Amino acid sequence: MEEIHFLGEKELQTPSRKYLYFTVFSAGMSTLAIEFTTSRMLQTVYGTSNLVWANVIGLVLFFLTMGYFLGGRLADRRPEPSVFYTLVTIAGFASVFFLLLMSVFLKTAAEALAAINAGVVVSSLVGVVIALAVPITLLGCISPFAIRLAVQDVSEAGRISGRIYAISTWGSILGTYLPVLFVIPTAGSRVTAVIFGVFLMLVGLFGLWQQNQRAALASLILPLILVPTVFSWSQGSIKSYDGQLFETESAYNYIQVVRWGDCNYLLLNEGQAFHSFYCDNGRIPQISVWSIMLAAPFYNDPQVVAQKPQVVDRVAVIGLAAGTIPKQYSQTFGAIPIDGIELDPEIVQAGRDYFGLTEPNINVIVGDGRYELNQLEHRYDVITVDAYKVPYIPWHLTTQEYFEEIQAHLTDTGVVAINVGRAPNDRRLIDAMTTTLLEVYPSVHAIDVPDALNTILIATNQPTLTDNVALNLQQMGDSEDPLLRQVLETAVANTVPINPSEIIFTDERAPVETIIDSLVIRYLLEEGAAGLSGLN
Repeated sequence: MEEIHFLGEKELQTPSRKYLYFTVFSAGMSTLAIEFTTSRMLQTVYGTSNLVWANVIGLVLFFLTMGYFLGGRLADRRPEPSVFYTLVTIAGFASVFFLLLMSVFLKTAAEALAAINAGVVVSSLVGVVIALAVPITLLGCISPFAIRLAVQDVSEAGRISGRIYAISTWGSILGTYLPVLFVIPTAGSRVTAVIFGVFLMLVGLFGLWQQNQRAALASLILPLILVPTVFSWSQGSIKSYDGQLFETESAYNYIQVVRWGDCNYLLLNEGQAFHSFYCDNGRIPQISVWSIMLAAPFYNDPQVVAQKPQVVDRVAVIGLAAGTIPKQYSQTFGAIPIDGIELDPEIVQAGRDYFGLTEPNINVIVGDGRYELNQLEHRYDVITVDAYKVPYIPWHLTTQEYFEEIQAHLTDTGVVAINVGRAPNDRRLIDAMTTTLLEVYPSVHAIDVPDALNTILIATNQPTLTDNVALNLQQMGDSEDPLLRQVLETAVANTVPINPSEIIFTDERAPVETIIDSLVIRYLLEEGAAGLSGLN
């Protein structure tokens, strides 16, 4: 069998060269799969804001850089296939062991965050960083070591390096799509870490067996260690909250349903806010963000409202979640047609299973809130947008062009109601959204939701006055649903003046993330841990 030599040293045989390329492909796939799995694990506690993503990507790049440096040095000192495959085996082992260890830290952090225990949150975060450092650094060592083994002489260094980077990138492409679109939604993040980590470890063990059977036999201690580790650290729920009924990981979110008293609540990702609720027998315990949306059509002129046989004939809800808004519209205005758009199909399924989202008048549409709206042919009296939650605001749903698209789907007296987050002393996002809406609609009104950091912006297709709500409340008959009267009373009491800024969000330029990031940082610096909502 032909032998390959590098600087006079006996090196890999031809079949081992092919396996080397397969190993590089596997390492590229596992590296990206582990990176996405890590991000998903962190998302359950720290969310998916730009700040979190920047820190995750920054840490991963830092540890990969350390791995490139260390891997290159090790390859020059010990350019031996057995050392390389031992490194691959250990990297696969570490990917499983330390990611499962990180999940233990994250579970502790989640419980601490729910109870606002800042000390435990910080200490858990330190443990997370340490646990992340080991596997990512080891994975970074593989590519430079593989190049050192594959290059026969300097004249082919560029060609071989390019080939290895290309093969690694092909693996990375598979490692990008496979876990995100299939493995994580199907099996969960912890099992995903086990699958890709164990696969890489087996690739390393087989390569090591080809080179040094004694070393391969000794390395079998690593999978033996993993057996109890996987059994103990991959079992049970990702989070452990009192009253937890359900949890799952979709392609978009970590989804959790908890029950307190006679109500079910939907939590997403870090769980610092409720995204829907449903109480037994449809009971509505208090006026909430979603209830305030019912006031939107009553910003029209009282004469216009009085002349209509029914105030609302058709509604569209962008950001359906588990269906709280359309359920309250159905309770208040009857079984009117409602089109609800929700990006995440797993949230819709949770709505059907735990939130009574079964009304025949609610047409559920799964997809992006902008694309799917533009596929609709109806015109609506009310369109609500509840797809924003600081710091998770999809910028393409905030622009002037998007609000023009919404306007095209409104009736002549139609209104749009938007739930926007804010900080106690920072209304920059509210003001920029107001300015953007005023580029499209003649009138915009603002309601600060009581006991919440939310403002409902109401934009109307006709010029309207803030006093219209109070006038419509005065002419309301006794037959109206008591919830609607409470909502209008709350809207009248909590309407605030608008303060347009100079910022207009457009498809060309929408500095939403810049405003949100500075808002969040300023809020945390001013309020500290006491500013977090917990699960109260």
